[in-house]
Amino acid sequence: MSKNFLTIALLVLSNTFMTFAWYGHLKFKGNSIGLISIILISWGIAFFEYIFQVPANRIGFTENGGPFNLWQLKVIQEAITLTVFTLFTILVFKTEALRMNHIIGFGFLILAVYFIFKK
Repeated sequence: MSKNFLTIALLVLSNTFMTFAWYGHLKFKGNSIGLISIILISWGIAFFEYIFQVPANRIGFTENGGPFNLWQLKVIQEAITLTVFTLFTILVFKTEALRMNHIIGFGFLILAVYFIFKK
C-alpha cells in the first residue's frame, strides 16, 4: 500500500471520528445527560481521531520518508474534513441543506489544494 493512499485513508478515518466527536452530540435533544458527560463522551470519540491522525501525519510527512510536506498535509486534511463534514451533515442532520455558496466555497478549497501542490 502506498504512503499516499495510507496517509489519506488514515486522515479520512481520523476526520470521521473528529466529526462525530465535535458534532454528533448535537443530535441529542434536551438535557437527559449533562454537559460534562457529553464532553467526556466526545473526548472518548476524539481519542480514536488521534489514533488515526498521528500515524497519518507521521507516515505522510516528507521528513519521515512520506510524500507530503507540512503545507500539503494540512490542506489535504482540511479538504477531507470538509468532505466528511458535508456527508455527515447531509446524512445525519437532514434539516441542513447544501447550498450553492457551500459548493462555491468547496470549489475554492479545491483550488487551494491545487495551488499548495503546484511547484
